[in-house]
Amino acid sequence: MARTIQREAASSLKAIKPTTKVNSKPSEPSKSTTPSVKGVQPEMKSQISRIVHSDRTAFEKRVWTALCQIPRGEVTTYGLLSNYLGSSPRAVGNALRRNPFAPEVPCHRVIATSGKLGGFKGFWPKNGEGITITEKRRLLKSEGVVVQDDGKVVASMWQGFV
Repeated sequence: MARTIQREAASSLKAIKPTTKVNSKPSEPSKSTTPSVKGVQPEMKSQISRIVHSDRTAFEKRVWTALCQIPRGEVTTYGLLSNYLGSSPRAVGNALRRNPFAPEVPCHRVIATSGKLGGFKGFWPKNGEGITITEKRRLLKSEGVVVQDDGKVVASMWQGFV
């Protein structure tokens, strides 16, 4: 029986014909791989050069450049940022975790969809707190963001990505 299954699988593979055409000419970078500097806050322009000239992935550069649009004292969610980028919240979170330019490139301004602080520097809090969450809370408070004792952020979510 195992040989019969192997023969059927082999004949099925022979029946598959490639349909993807290969383009031998390199194409221009697409919108999805090029960081957009539209909407970047004026005080963040110096950070853009650091991001663009880094050896990080195109996706990470797009995420970090998008962070530079979020004004001081505002917050957005992983979900809203991922919708803007056409990605998933998990992929955005992974890029934020690897942000070597924090806190100048403000990943602390991205919070969980629930309104809670969420993770920071690759760590999610245990029982609502942790050394990195304490730092995230401090950074947000220094920008005038209200954070309750339970880690809930009292703010409307910023959605002004362009």
